[in-house]
Amino acid sequence: MTHVDEAEAKPRLGRKRDHTRDPEILDAALDVLSESGYDGMTIDMVATRAKAGKATVYRRWSSKAELVLDAVACMKSNEFDLDGLPDTGTLRGDLVAMIRTPSIRAAERKLKVMAGIVSMIARSPELASAAREALVEPRASVNRVLFQRAIDRGEIPADADIEHLCMIGPAMVAYRLLMLGKPVDREFLISNIDKVILPAAGIRAER
Repeated sequence: MTHVDEAEAKPRLGRKRDHTRDPEILDAALDVLSESGYDGMTIDMVATRAKAGKATVYRRWSSKAELVLDAVACMKSNEFDLDGLPDTGTLRGDLVAMIRTPSIRAAERKLKVMAGIVSMIARSPELASAAREALVEPRASVNRVLFQRAIDRGEIPADADIEHLCMIGPAMVAYRLLMLGKPVDREFLISNIDKVILPAAGIRAER
């Protein structure tokens, strides 16, 4: 075997990828995505926001689509502990107890990311699935627990459509933030609980 053959037979050792900066890059991608949308977003913009070299980003993600898919998928975190949700004894109390400033900010950011990828979702079933799991399912899972508790207590009818009820709050928040351009604050969320969600569940808000 010649020296050339020997060289070709040996596996080539490339530079080991450094994944330590991945979280910063993914977070920067979400920021750019929420501000500029998918079509306006570029790898250069993400690299600049993350203070990383463009080559660093491309070594990890070969395209903008791959980067966005990973960034959106990573938004699904342990934001809610389903075993440690507030249990006040009433549906209204539980829903109100879930209103927290950090959660409101996180929800607003998620909605802006969702708006940023709307143009891409229709073209990418994979991204649509990742978006649903990361942006919709976490809060829906919480609501399922709270509404099921209310059924178990006899507070709402046993045949209440939990899946429908789970989506009312997020839909109202999305419309207010994205369509009306108004802030989502505690006052709005409580009003939404009292005037929309509880009546839809078949009970009156406590006064």
